Amino acid sequence: MERIVVVSPPFLSHARPLAALAAALRENGAAVHFACAPDFAGLAHEAGVAFEPLVVTRNANTGVAEATRQESEEEARLAEFLDATRVSATAALLTQARHRRRDMLADPEGVLRGIAELHERVRPDWYVVDQLSYAVTLALHCLRLRHASFCPGHPSYVLSDDEAYFGVPYDWPRALRPSPQDRAAVLAAARANDRAFTALFEDFARVHAPTAPPPGRAFALTSPHAVVYAYPRLPWLPGPPPGPRALYTGHTVLAPAALDAGWRARVERLRGRYERVVLVALGTFLSARDDVLRAIVAGVLDGTKDTAVIAAAGGRSDRLHDLVGDRAVVEPVVPQQALLEHVDAMVHHGGNNSFTECVRAGVPALVLPFSSDQFAVARDAERAGVGVVADPNALAPGDVPAALDALAATRPAVTRLSREVRRRGPMWGARHLLDAMRERTARD
Repeated sequence: MERIVVVSPPFLSHARPLAALAAALRENGAAVHFACAPDFAGLAHEAGVAFEPLVVTRNANTGVAEATRQESEEEARLAEFLDATRVSATAALLTQARHRRRDMLADPEGVLRGIAELHERVRPDWYVVDQLSYAVTLALHCLRLRHASFCPGHPSYVLSDDEAYFGVPYDWPRALRPSPQDRAAVLAAARANDRAFTALFEDFARVHAPTAPPPGRAFALTSPHAVVYAYPRLPWLPGPPPGPRALYTGHTVLAPAALDAGWRARVERLRGRYERVVLVALGTFLSARDDVLRAIVAGVLDGTKDTAVIAAAGGRSDRLHDLVGDRAVVEPVVPQQALLEHVDAMVHHGGNNSFTECVRAGVPALVLPFSSDQFAVARDAERAGVGVVADPNALAPGDVPAALDALAATRPAVTRLSREVRRRGPMWGARHLLDAMRERTARD
């Protein structure tokens, strides 16, 4: 029986799919430990695996970023990021590039100590690490510990070649294509980070693991054995890097929980009165963009008569209180996976989880990308014909009804891709990952 430690950063949007993979590994016969910040112990319990407290970054997000207790510096950076999303797509990417050192490599020595102590305590055969937890991957590289990588976002997070850079979308949706000057600015910032991080990795490895192979390009550092992509294998995606086995799970939903009695009654009431129900959720960080949430909900209420809306507004739900009524439900958080089984469309921010959960459920989406890999995800939704993309900063309430109506044309493509995605999932990924681990162990 393989003993595996799944290491997650303290962000709910990363920890939840990693916990689903941990549960699938356990169901396929492995002894699994889930290592994350103490606030996430409940996910390990839900997955039926052991929990190991491990903090790998200073910032966190337990479900609503603004409501998560953080250091004052982290709160200030979150506010700066949100302000940048109000300016433009490239402003958000450039702000994220400036924040990258504090986000991803705040305390590599502390992470190295934490991994070494955990290894002494648990003695696993393998680790599974989030691709964006670069400090953890660097520590595992220095300690010469076998690990697989889990890509929680767009597959281009795992760099395909020397011309790919972390923080640069591999492609842009039509509604948000930047000017050549803005593209050049994003690329320059990404190249500067690539050089700076690579130098930091080399210096760190030289001190802490002088006999280990050099880590190479920092953002290209990934498992040499296997990478699990929480994404469908779309034909136009950049190819995975040579070497590790590439496992595209399509989605990371084990089985959506049933709605509780309260939510079931709400949904039944809306479905009994209105022809269409739309779910709106902009993710655990971007729910703070209550201006965009207001435009969406008001657009549904003012521009349609047959449509009801359920919106997740995070810490800003009070600011939308005036919109709540017979056709509009607004809550800080909603059971998104469960609700997707009961709605006709979704409006989301282009997050990987929302995209793949919608595809799995066969639900078309209006995609409003703000930052990170969301532009690449939105472009994929556009190319696959499973969604419509709009610029969130240019969206007026009057634009919403037509955008939602346009989703009717996506139904055939959504149905086709949903069938493909449902054939895989975390159980498929766990089986193939264990096969890869066993093959490697046998060779060693």
